[in-house]
Amino acid sequence: MNEKATIVDTKNLSKWYTSRSVFYGANKGVVKAVQDVSLSIRKGETLGLVGESGSGKTTLGRTILQLEKPTSGVVTFKGRDLSVMRKAQLRAVRREMQIVYQDPYSSLEAKMRVGNIISEGLDIHKVGTKNERKERVEELLTVVGLVPEYASRYPHEFSGGQRQRISVARALALNPDFLVADEPVSALDISVQAQIINLLLDLSTEFALTMVFISHDLSVVQHVSDRVAVMYLGRIMELAEKDRLYNHPKHPYTLALLEAVPKPDPTQRQELKVLSGDIPSPINPPSGCVFRTRCPIANRDCAAVVPQLEETESGHFVACIQL
Repeated sequence: MNEKATIVDTKNLSKWYTSRSVFYGANKGVVKAVQDVSLSIRKGETLGLVGESGSGKTTLGRTILQLEKPTSGVVTFKGRDLSVMRKAQLRAVRREMQIVYQDPYSSLEAKMRVGNIISEGLDIHKVGTKNERKERVEELLTVVGLVPEYASRYPHEFSGGQRQRISVARALALNPDFLVADEPVSALDISVQAQIINLLLDLSTEFALTMVFISHDLSVVQHVSDRVAVMYLGRIMELAEKDRLYNHPKHPYTLALLEAVPKPDPTQRQELKVLSGDIPSPINPPSGCVFRTRCPIANRDCAAVVPQLEETESGHFVACIQL
């Protein structure tokens, strides 16, 4: 992939939450959901963000969009620092940044008709006349593989795959340049997942979208992405072009994830290799390298040094002091 202009850039981005007791409301600690992430996303590319549940993928995506305000660090979009913008300024920028949520059942307002759901952003930003907004809704329904007549129906009248198509149409209504797809197929049946993935791929090309595709499924990420970032307990462990990362992974965590993927050959018996132990709590992450408690090559130094994401080869970044 040729070098392109950066459209989104994060510098030392962190998002922490205060955890409170269920019974008394007392502070239990700080949840370090995202820690010190520096990442550049090129215009027109799809960046896959992969990792186990609880690794901070969704929080990172939401913090980039400023749906969650960062605890520290900077997010720039087209060279503009989002973290210092006032609400009115940020509202204008939101036209260019949209999200497709994981669950198509809870992300659509049950009491609104589909046409109103899709046109809500157009109404808020006063885009076009009423007739023009209606035409835009019909156009978008057609683009995502549905029929314009569906605009008068309610979300409960549709299947999960159709609802996710409606979610995609809503996200595209304002012609955004940047899209975060947050586990957009994980709540769907296998038979429907490929349809939504192919739809997103086609639309990203047709509308020249820059996209962050979040998933825990490495095979899906491999199919849709140009580059892949591997995340663990709030930190980026490895970042590289898709083919290089899948064919020549360097970080022990990436290796473990890839080894755990079932091979699509029924004639070969496969013993899946899995990581020992569970992902640590983000309230009390390990010192030094957060992966060291599950890492097969960790030594004493790994407890004392926080590895930085460094370029080991051209375009291939790894956070590991042992490599």
